Amino acid sequence: MKPRHLLLALAVGACVAILAACKKDETTADSAATPAIPQGETADEFIARVNDESRKMYPELTAAQWLSSTYINDDSELLAAKGNERYLTQLNSWIEQAKKFEGQRMSPETARAIQLLKLATAMPAPKDPAKLAELTGIAAKMEGAYGRGSYCKGEGAARQCRQLGELEDVLRSSRDYEAQLDAWQGWHTIAQPMRKDYTRFVELVNEGAKEMGYADTGEMWRSGYDMTPAEIAVETDRLWDQVKPLYEQLHCYTRTKLQATYGVEKGQVNGLLPAHLMGNMWQQDWGNLWDMLEPYKGAGDLDITAALEKQYQADYQAALAKAGPNPDAGKLFQAEREAQLQVARQMTERAQDFYLSLGMPRLPDSYWSRTQFIKPLDRDVVCHASAWDMNYAGDVRTKMCIKPNEEDFFTIYHELGHVYYYLAYNKLPPLFQNGAHDGFHEAIGDTMELAMTPAYLKSIGLVGEQRQSNEALINAQMRTALAKVSFMPFGLMIDRWRWGVFDGSIKPADYNRTWWELKARYQGVAPATARGEDFFDPGAKYHVPGNTPYTRYFLSHVLQFQFYKGLCDAAGYKGPLYECSFYGNKVAGQKFWAMLEKGASQPWQSTLKELTGTEKMDASAVLEYFAPLQDWLKQQNEGQTCGWQIPATAAAAAANKQG
Repeated sequence: MKPRHLLLALAVGACVAILAACKKDETTADSAATPAIPQGETADEFIARVNDESRKMYPELTAAQWLSSTYINDDSELLAAKGNERYLTQLNSWIEQAKKFEGQRMSPETARAIQLLKLATAMPAPKDPAKLAELTGIAAKMEGAYGRGSYCKGEGAARQCRQLGELEDVLRSSRDYEAQLDAWQGWHTIAQPMRKDYTRFVELVNEGAKEMGYADTGEMWRSGYDMTPAEIAVETDRLWDQVKPLYEQLHCYTRTKLQATYGVEKGQVNGLLPAHLMGNMWQQDWGNLWDMLEPYKGAGDLDITAALEKQYQADYQAALAKAGPNPDAGKLFQAEREAQLQVARQMTERAQDFYLSLGMPRLPDSYWSRTQFIKPLDRDVVCHASAWDMNYAGDVRTKMCIKPNEEDFFTIYHELGHVYYYLAYNKLPPLFQNGAHDGFHEAIGDTMELAMTPAYLKSIGLVGEQRQSNEALINAQMRTALAKVSFMPFGLMIDRWRWGVFDGSIKPADYNRTWWELKARYQGVAPATARGEDFFDPGAKYHVPGNTPYTRYFLSHVLQFQFYKGLCDAAGYKGPLYECSFYGNKVAGQKFWAMLEKGASQPWQSTLKELTGTEKMDASAVLEYFAPLQDWLKQQNEGQTCGWQIPATAAAAAANKQG
């Protein structure tokens, strides 16, 4: 769910991530002449040259990156690795060339571009060519291992292998304790072989970061917010402190319901939530627990998944009708695949309609012909949802393995937020083609999700008649909280772990222990069985082997509520915040588009102020939105012993380290 932007995120190393670099083959790269560095060029001329060279490199690099994510094999991994190697070599050269302009007079735009150039990758590479090649090879290997990951059981003809999507289906739908535990543990086996590679990866990127003048890679990541690294660490703690009381109430309520379903012992682990029972592989979204967490049964029809499944069945029957009477197995299979693709496109068209209603442009024809909508059957792909800008000029795509369920439906709205950001700032020079900061990019589509009120969902035929009642309101708020509030501590803990890994306060021998200590500290979540250092559970989350910074997602969960409130104000809305939908409001759409067009061309504080009236990130809109639910949760939890014990260990100390 992250943007595919080359220059502010070569975060991925090789295969999927952030559009690092690549080329058709080694001959192409080796034969390409290195552009001569003009003598006596000014800083302005230097940045103009970098932008021009970037624009020319970009389509070839992203094509190889796309290939490595949608056709996973040894060949595509090699192309991705060599492409990253080529790009990072070029990036190191640009950064080195930029040093000669330090202290010189230049335009504010050029000064900002040089600053962004230094932060143009989340994977800082050593200057040593051999180490750079080693780094990109490891990155490609880890990415491929994640995409190919399967959990297999049995022998011979009875052998069964399941990939992430099938294992997620178990967590989503089953309420069999042992089946859920097996699926959860099974997926986490795919990460065990990554530990050695990840340890070496950390050594190499830290070397690259130090060569750029940073203490470590974590400090470099925290330098990308128009603030000091220490300031952004303190800022995220401040924002978390604002919303933590709401999360603690939701955690308490959820634990009570889990114990009611699974029993007092199985429904908790020393007061923490059992990791495999949360309906999500990483416990970051609790929406799949709706059957047990729904406050008032049947108060407000919000079963989006049922409506989407009904649409799929209609598409399947239409495809069967075209197959003629008595279709054979081949035609039945073809009809099934046709219906899967059709419903995926219909879900995407519905998401596009929201953006169109605000006055934003229709997606280009190339989007519909080049996007990966569903999982291919003939090859391994990275199903992790992502949005791609292929050429700085309108070739935009998404990559998903869409299924007709609520989670994927909302994810499409999210990914199109990235796509529309790309389209809005494509007119800017490449170095400015990114979000105001990375949290902005993640917040765009989620802002649309907040405007998908029950009334909106009713208007597009996905839910039934919505009767006005306090019970229906609490149900609607709970569904949103299970997606948004549950995520917030998870959005913090991943980078808290990596900051410690990068600065050395978390040693390789303690990788797994500290991972779970931080999950306990922030999320109140624990594994049901022991997870020793023979495991590498961080690697079971895409963004770790994919090397994507994660603080952006926490910040986006604050910003999206600020954006939402700002757009509701622009639309002239006067009622309770949680009832606002700006769907169809061109005034709000114009204000949103104006923000997107700025890209990274100015400090994010200025961009935020233009939309919301303030230069400060603030979670008060989160609390305003969920005020009815928070009051209700306090009533439900009355008499309960809420909260959980935080392990008092070195990991907890590392979590407080300010970088």
